[in-house]
Amino acid sequence: MEKHLIDSRMRQMEGEGVVFRTSTNIGVDYPVDKLRKEYDAVVLAGGATEARDLPIEGREFKGVHLAMEYLVQQNRVNHGDSVPNQISAKGKRVIILGGGDTGSDCLGTARRQGAAEVHQFELLPQPPESRTADMPWPYWPMIQRTSSSQEEGVVRDFSVSTVKFSGDATGNLKQLHGVHLTWTMDNHGRRRMEEVPGSNFTLEADLVLLALGFVGPEKPVLRQLGVELTDRGTVKVDDNYMTSLPGVFACGDMRRGQSLVVWAIWEGREAARGIDAYLVGHTDLASSPMTSPLILGG
Repeated sequence: MEKHLIDSRMRQMEGEGVVFRTSTNIGVDYPVDKLRKEYDAVVLAGGATEARDLPIEGREFKGVHLAMEYLVQQNRVNHGDSVPNQISAKGKRVIILGGGDTGSDCLGTARRQGAAEVHQFELLPQPPESRTADMPWPYWPMIQRTSSSQEEGVVRDFSVSTVKFSGDATGNLKQLHGVHLTWTMDNHGRRRMEEVPGSNFTLEADLVLLALGFVGPEKPVLRQLGVELTDRGTVKVDDNYMTSLPGVFACGDMRRGQSLVVWAIWEGREAARGIDAYLVGHTDLASSPMTSPLILGG
């Protein structure tokens, strides 16, 4: 989203009385106990920003980075900031692990930085071009899609597992070692992967970006607060979006895991209803069920 649109909305919110305190790391330079003493209600809406890592041999080599380490730096440069020792793809052989939105963002950024070549690997098999019998309408079709970044040029490969990274004596990344997979279904309908014998390969690489998704909210503040978590590592709440601590609420990705912005907006409104009821004893805020009409026939 264009930053001037965000700035415009922030000015509107400031005009309505919201005070934004930037450069404030809760739990580090602003104690959690102080936060709870100073405010009657606290909303946890920090997102699901804990990235899925790849703990394999060679992960420590210089040149292997989490996608968000890379993308955030470029965002700051685009905004006019100076980023010392910025991670750059210029002139490099780049490999992106992960084929989702974050992977596409990495691809577009690497192209604009002047990467020499870019490969993108996905662990899962290549989806079909159109709907199959096991994905009838109106279910979301898990079909092959090509993002605008991928249309700009990339070598894509599916059913690829990264085995290890290797580098030189100075600690710089030089190669990715991978293997191709075959996928089958077990008796319970779950996918199982097996390595294809003799399919091991090595690819030269100067920069590897890990765009493997996210596993939930970051835990330091949650541990300090002592809120109860779900089995998935997200914040557990009741029907009013209140956590196990009275007066502490959670919504959006922090509650449901990585999802869409429309869900975050809706959950923010629902959490506001819960906060209003908690502070006042009742709420006049209207609920807006997240539903869509299904019309059959003309």
